[in-house]
Amino acid sequence: MCSPEEAALLRLEEVFSATLARINSFVLQPLLEAAPEPSDPWGRECLQLLQQLHRSSQQLWEVTEESLHSLQERLRHPDSISLESLLLLHSADHVLQVHLEYIESYTSCVAVQAFQKAVKRRSEYWQGQRKALQQFLSGMSSEGSVGTALVQALRQPLTHHVQHCMLLLLSLRDAVGESHPTRELLVHAATVFGNLQSFMRQELDQAMATQALWHTLSSRLRDVLCTPAHRLLQDSQDIPVTVTPLRAERVLLFDDALVLLQGHSVHTFDLKLVWVEPGQDGCMFHLLTPEEEFSLCSKDPQGRVAWQWKVTQAVCQTLRGKKDFPVLGAGLEPSEPPICRCGAYTFRAEGRFSQATYEGEWYGGRPHGKGTLKWPDGRNHVGDFCQGLEHGFGIRLVPQASEDKFDCYKCHWREGSMCGYGICEYSTSEVYKGYFQEGLRHGFGVLESTPQTPQPCRYTGHWERGQRSGYGVQDDGDRGERYIGMWQADQRHGRGVVVTQAGVCYQGTFQADKMVGPGILLSEDDSLYEGTFTRDLTFVGKGKVTFPNGFTLEGSFGSGAGRGLHTQGVLDTAALPPDPGSTRKRQLGLGVFPVESRWQGVYGPFQDFVQAGCPGDLQEALLGFHVQSSRELRKSQEYLCCERTHPEDHAGRMEDILEELLQHRAPEALQQCLRKALSNSLHPLGKLLRTLMLTFQATYSGIGANKHLQGLAQEEVKQHAQELWAAYSFYSELFTLYLLLHEREDSLYSQGIANLSLFPDTKLLEFLDVQKHLWPLKDLTLTTNQRPGDHLPHFTRYSLVRDECFLSATECLQKMITTVDPREKLEVLERTYREIEATVSRMLGQEHKLPMDDLLPLLVYVVSRAQIQHLGAEIHLIRDMMAPIHTGGLYDFLLTALESCYEHIQKEDMRLHRLPSR
Repeated sequence: MCSPEEAALLRLEEVFSATLARINSFVLQPLLEAAPEPSDPWGRECLQLLQQLHRSSQQLWEVTEESLHSLQERLRHPDSISLESLLLLHSADHVLQVHLEYIESYTSCVAVQAFQKAVKRRSEYWQGQRKALQQFLSGMSSEGSVGTALVQALRQPLTHHVQHCMLLLLSLRDAVGESHPTRELLVHAATVFGNLQSFMRQELDQAMATQALWHTLSSRLRDVLCTPAHRLLQDSQDIPVTVTPLRAERVLLFDDALVLLQGHSVHTFDLKLVWVEPGQDGCMFHLLTPEEEFSLCSKDPQGRVAWQWKVTQAVCQTLRGKKDFPVLGAGLEPSEPPICRCGAYTFRAEGRFSQATYEGEWYGGRPHGKGTLKWPDGRNHVGDFCQGLEHGFGIRLVPQASEDKFDCYKCHWREGSMCGYGICEYSTSEVYKGYFQEGLRHGFGVLESTPQTPQPCRYTGHWERGQRSGYGVQDDGDRGERYIGMWQADQRHGRGVVVTQAGVCYQGTFQADKMVGPGILLSEDDSLYEGTFTRDLTFVGKGKVTFPNGFTLEGSFGSGAGRGLHTQGVLDTAALPPDPGSTRKRQLGLGVFPVESRWQGVYGPFQDFVQAGCPGDLQEALLGFHVQSSRELRKSQEYLCCERTHPEDHAGRMEDILEELLQHRAPEALQQCLRKALSNSLHPLGKLLRTLMLTFQATYSGIGANKHLQGLAQEEVKQHAQELWAAYSFYSELFTLYLLLHEREDSLYSQGIANLSLFPDTKLLEFLDVQKHLWPLKDLTLTTNQRPGDHLPHFTRYSLVRDECFLSATECLQKMITTVDPREKLEVLERTYREIEATVSRMLGQEHKLPMDDLLPLLVYVVSRAQIQHLGAEIHLIRDMMAPIHTGGLYDFLLTALESCYEHIQKEDMRLHRLPSR
């Protein structure tokens, strides 16, 4: 059997449904019908609000009808249909949402006086309906405004329905008892309508206060501030406050903005970007915004509490993006707004950010975190910010005059300026990779243009305040030259060496990009000129030429049109021929550029990073970063994002690196650990080595692969080895210089190897004067049955001397060319010596130590059979790079023996001519 409360609910829903139907047909439909389309923007906006209210009212009527139907079914069949089938119980949240949408539409119309404006547009019609309205709306006076009456017509039925529905649900809850299965549903529904009543009262009060506000403002201010979204929360005319240091006659707090009025000036602050801070004074509190900081001061602490609480709650509500339910400040969300937020703001004040729009993370009124800056002229910056300035990694695009051309800066920033490592791709097709300070190139960096540019060039070196300064290397593509030396104020200045594509080198002093005073010029054929000359390498003035054969020409040089080079001086042909080795080994740059200071711009950032304890904010600046390609960046603004991917095997913290070193304290283990670090470009040591390799290749590869620079490169590698404990990565380019320097000796050696390869093994051993008791076996003729794996029926002379006994030593020595590390080459030489001794010991049946007289001819035999190309370059590289600790030791002894073999093989051609067999 149904309860009296259910019957009362049924009557309440019937009355409310009928009232809504009458409101739709008698009020809302006429407000929307037959009226001309408003010509003014405000009129059109009011019409849209009324249309939305009509739709919301229709939805509310439909829900009420569904609720009424569920009650009717319950009353007809109380035994078969349970109480929980009522729509008000099982769909209370849905009913709530429909009521909220209606309240929002209704209060928006109230706040902007949409009813009054709509009635005014059809005043004659509504004047004729006044009597009917008086009958429909109880309490409407004959003198009252029709618009005001319509406001009451839509408000009273809703407030009456919500209040009585809550009371009936509470009565029904008490009637069913504690154990009834629908008690929780009833409690929830009653709570929903109770909260709805409080919320509706608050919304209606705010809407009425907002409507009243517009009458107190001038038409100019009303046009600026009057929007359907605004709801007045507090007015300084009600609770007075003063603003410092800004001036304001009136302060208005809306639910989405704080407004300061001064005459006709309106200062609006978006509450999403307003931070509230308590003040020292009990009557004052501070507000932070992106461009202003000011305080609100009341006459007494109670006024300050009221304003501060309302501003704080309004900020919280704005950040949540929805109305507080049930009432402002009473929700479940935290009452304190977060200090870190996201938002968008366009800067208006003068400065670097003027007219720029920032969208991203904020902290305490300042851009802080990740964000995007966009200027009206097309510039934009995406990256990290700190306390209002670019700080950390960022990408900036700067449009150029030509269409679809940008300068793209992918760099680290500090306090608003580029600082640290960066990659800048310019619209001129130039690319700079290096370090910055205060927005200018500073420290080590590489500036390179594409080969297609009118004047292709590449500079690798140091910069100061945006200009090339200090030690650097530059390639001039037009002239086919490479300059290695000192710079100042973007010009060659100081000592320098120039290498040309034709193989000519000259060294001298430069001033303001021009060579001044005497210099040295070395030609490809090792001729040496000392004196003055032009940039086109024309001898001019006093000088001296030393030819490769020792002749000298000293005097005055000059040139003229059609006359070529002419001189007046003394030609000396009496000098003894110089040592070819010393002539060919003339070197440039030695002692001119202190090796320890050449690349301090590379070592400096690494040392600073390590001394600072490898902090995370500097790790990416040292190790580099990964971003989308410049083509993707220029293709669309959507690609401008700060997400950088880091491989999983990234370099760890300094604590992890030190811990790893402690675990590998043994010399061999430490060497392996360091080699692993140096080979990993994501490790700080690996990044350092990779950058040093870049400088080495920029100096000594290509045009710089000149034999006269071998000494300069050698001392540089030694310095890097001292700094890094390992320098094997440099030996590939360095070995090229050794090849050029020792080309003549290696040519004689190769001819000797070719001659010795004509000898059979026993004949070669005999020719080399190897003691016969050290010969393992003589040549034997073996059949196929005696040679496993040979399936051809023939007799073969098979050398057991080479193929059985010395093959392992020969193959071991050949491994010398498989590594670039001089230390590993010495290890190969030592293993070769051990193989030779082991072979002789097996043949003699006892351990045998070879003296130098016996070792040398056997080693010549193995070297001749190994046929290592460019052995002279290999030997000299090993000798120059050998650690001093090995001097006088086994490695020194074996390397001396190998040097003797090399010289012996060079001289074999002369001996072979005296043999009877030849």
